[in-house]
Amino acid sequence: MADAAEQAREQLNTGTKDVAESHRFDESRLAAWMQANVEGFSGPLEVRQFKGGQSNPTYQLSTPTRKYVMRRKPPGKLLPSAHAVDREYRVISALGPTGFPVPRTYGLCQDESVIGTMFYIMDMVEGRILWDQTLPQYEPAERHAIHMAALKTLADLHNTDYKAIGLEDFGRPGNYMMRQIDRWTKQYKASETQHIETVERLIEWLPKTCPEDDQTSIVHADYRLDNMIIHPTEPRVIAVLDWELSTLGNPLADFTNLLMQWVNGSIAALPDIKAHGIPTMDEYVAEYCRLTGRAGLPDLNWYFAYNIFRLAGIIQGIVGRARDGTANSPQAAAMAERVPALGAAAWKFAQKAGAV
Repeated sequence: MADAAEQAREQLNTGTKDVAESHRFDESRLAAWMQANVEGFSGPLEVRQFKGGQSNPTYQLSTPTRKYVMRRKPPGKLLPSAHAVDREYRVISALGPTGFPVPRTYGLCQDESVIGTMFYIMDMVEGRILWDQTLPQYEPAERHAIHMAALKTLADLHNTDYKAIGLEDFGRPGNYMMRQIDRWTKQYKASETQHIETVERLIEWLPKTCPEDDQTSIVHADYRLDNMIIHPTEPRVIAVLDWELSTLGNPLADFTNLLMQWVNGSIAALPDIKAHGIPTMDEYVAEYCRLTGRAGLPDLNWYFAYNIFRLAGIIQGIVGRARDGTANSPQAAAMAERVPALGAAAWKFAQKAGAV
């Protein structure tokens, strides 16, 4: 059985609800825009809001013949460079023709007079979203196959020739990790609600010890099972979702972020990962290296420290939006308790990587 926290998270994020008061808009204006801009659209239109989508409000748009998904920037005060739905739209649209599993896109609207903020429309992909990474509802062989499918899909992303699909200017090649440290430090500071000593140490230590980027690829930057849709019956990824943070960067940032489930997530809590059927971290690392042509992965503890620090920055951003009244979730304020614990966990890995 999934633990109570995982069950609660799934319940909070699964399915749709009435559109939140703060995220309502003139649905007739949206329908008119879709009539003019979305190939094959035919109303009437019914709008529901997905329970998930902490950062960018996400809506289910139903018509008599098909369902669409709309992602929009939230209204209100926003942090610089956050909520980049136009970037999401661009990367999904570029990857689709390569065969990489993403929803089909139908249009981007930058005219804020339509619903109040920028938005885009994509296909609604039907399948399984797996919230509990330990996959308690499956047999060991199926668990193994699903996790390996997720890994293969990530390796396919990192092996994609971003220049060939028109994404050469989707980010700045090189110096990615240093820029990420700077970005999440700024987000943390802009949203700070309390002083946390371990986070302050990380802000000082991470840039001084940052490994050099050795490759550049498209990075998703939030790649995990619950940000993808698995085929209804097969262990196969049919859509990767939530590209808000994607850019060009160091693929090891992506891969080590995925490994965090083995480090301090629900997989790490399993008493016997191998018997459970989930690949061990060593197996996952070896297979990623095989798929991407790497000899090995040094500096894992540094990347683990960085990824936990980054998560602290993301969560602090949600806490800051709750403070400012623009968060999408009533649970956002409760997340403030997680940030000190994340700071402590990140500093332990920093110490393993040589921090004193």
